[in-house]
Amino acid sequence: MKISQLAKLTQVASKTIRYYEDIALLPLACRNANGYREYQQADVERLIFIRRCRELKIPLEDIKTLIQVQSDKTSSCREVDSLIEQQLEKVRRTISELNQLEQTLHALSTSCPNNIVGECQILKNLHLDN
Repeated sequence: MKISQLAKLTQVASKTIRYYEDIALLPLACRNANGYREYQQADVERLIFIRRCRELKIPLEDIKTLIQVQSDKTSSCREVDSLIEQQLEKVRRTISELNQLEQTLHALSTSCPNNIVGECQILKNLHLDN
């Protein structure tokens, strides 16, 4: 199949597919006589795997590792487990930071009973170095 078909089937933009080839996340496609890229079912499967990993915000370098470890079907999952645990910890940290941000913004949004910028408690609070 051509790159446009692969893009549609996997819901990954053609430009992104070419980028993944450039960084060796996806193998270079075979070229037919007219120079068009030709993709196989294995490319579809790999690209869907990559897309799913990206949806989970897994960094490209970690995706490369996840692809590489799959080459030995008998090896331990320890590295896979570790990468996923690290990603989970990043997500938990982000959630914590977002919760703190939400609390701060909520406190700011309710801190000003005034209707005049010169007396705006929100702006005054933003000038403070806490």
